[in-house]
Amino acid sequence: MSERLKILGIFAVLGFIAGILANVAYDVVIPAILAALPNISGKWVVSGFTGMILTLLVLAVWAYFSQKPRKME
Repeated sequence: MSERLKILGIFAVLGFIAGILANVAYDVVIPAILAALPNISGKWVVSGFTGMILTLLVLAVWAYFSQKPRKME
């Protein structure tokens, strides 16, 4: 399998997992945050935090699985 197809497949799986996490965040985490912090009135604030966390998660997984850079000699 070519490297491009492997990368495409990895990002497809990561996107699928991010979608599942977004659904869980929408159903479970966001109501808990809104209940704990009643002063947050804008749903967009909570959505922004959720997007930030999901982006950092995807970036961390990508960084973990990517190759280490070669040393320049």
